Amino acid sequence: MEKGDIKCPLMSSKHEDKVEDCNLWTRTEKRKWLCTLFIGTSALYASRTSVPLLVPAIALERNWSKTDSGTVLSSFFWGYTLTQVLGGYLSDRIGGHKVMLTAAVGWSLFTFWMPHVIRLFSAQETSVNFIVTMRILHGAFQGVHFPSMSSLTSQHLAEKERASFFSILTSGSAVGTLFTGTFGSYLLDYHGWPTVFYVIGFLGVVWTLVLRNNALALERRKAVITCVPPKLHSSLHLKDKIPVPWIKLFERLEFWSCVIGHACQNNCFFLLLSWLPTYFHDTFPDAKGWVVNMVPWLFCIPSTFLGKWLSEKLITQGHSVTDTRKIIEVICLGSQALGLVLIAQITDYYWALLCMTVAIAATGFHNNAIIVNPQDLAPKHCGSVFGLMNTVGAVPGKMIQLLCNKHLFWNSVFLPPNLAFNDRPFIMKHDIQIT
Repeated sequence: MEKGDIKCPLMSSKHEDKVEDCNLWTRTEKRKWLCTLFIGTSALYASRTSVPLLVPAIALERNWSKTDSGTVLSSFFWGYTLTQVLGGYLSDRIGGHKVMLTAAVGWSLFTFWMPHVIRLFSAQETSVNFIVTMRILHGAFQGVHFPSMSSLTSQHLAEKERASFFSILTSGSAVGTLFTGTFGSYLLDYHGWPTVFYVIGFLGVVWTLVLRNNALALERRKAVITCVPPKLHSSLHLKDKIPVPWIKLFERLEFWSCVIGHACQNNCFFLLLSWLPTYFHDTFPDAKGWVVNMVPWLFCIPSTFLGKWLSEKLITQGHSVTDTRKIIEVICLGSQALGLVLIAQITDYYWALLCMTVAIAATGFHNNAIIVNPQDLAPKHCGSVFGLMNTVGAVPGKMIQLLCNKHLFWNSVFLPPNLAFNDRPFIMKHDIQIT
């Protein structure tokens, strides 16, 4: 990172630098937390994508209409948007590992018990309403994961390591989706849809226990830190109570460009995440489920590392961090727009699969661009800023589900999200850092 690329935090001192050095993870801790959080993000997305995968089978058994299916799918995002900012704020104050652990207990158990929730009531209207309520709670628990993870890594990693570390963690979303699309499809075909919930929910519970052990180790580490002089404890405590500078953030065009760009990308991502299995099921009924649920997400993982490599190469060549983020994000949004335009016009299965793959793989570049900007803009309030950005970014997830409920033709669904890309998505003019 260039020395003049991002301004140094205000009110910095040697004592604060010493305090921050004490909070940084060791090499062993970095590896342990990288594995833990990566697997956790994978488990989170395996849980999140289980319902989209199973909706066609559940709808057939429970006699749901497309409106019922769309309502069940969209209800997740109503809860998902509610806890983003709160989760980030609490993570900045009490620690992301604590918030993440509490939430993991919730979404793991909700996933495990979902078959009982679906079959609890025989009356269809009552059953759908109850499922919607549970899905809202499920989304609320999952809503704190990324803000908490962003806050946790921002507090325990050096500035030059944060973006690379976080982009690797976000690639876990593709691994989790890939797991559901492949192994989940196998379980669905040979053991029935309830088994998918049981297996993914059980894996979530196991990961929660691992996270608990890591969280306890982190708390013990904080308790035995001896490099912070006693006279600094009061100043450190005061530092933790610095309020989030929302007004300063809202006045910055750079902040809003991140929010809008994230919303544009999520507009495409949540559409494909929720409706990809249904689209291929309706349009190409003879297609193998494990293929369409595996191939697009398989390419998302290498694209994340490609975006990481390209970002580091551009910065090494002398490009500013901001220019690098712009270039990577333009690649993402341009590829997704192209994929959506083409898939709305074609009827061939292999071309449709290729377009879906391009659109989903482009998400890997987003993981190295806007999604890491909160750590650039406000590292001390990273969780809160990421939470707000993700709240706005989740709104298209709700809107696109309503659109899918109303339209019977898939080209009417895929073209409107593409219109979101017509605006200039990333128009940062200056490098800033809010503290």
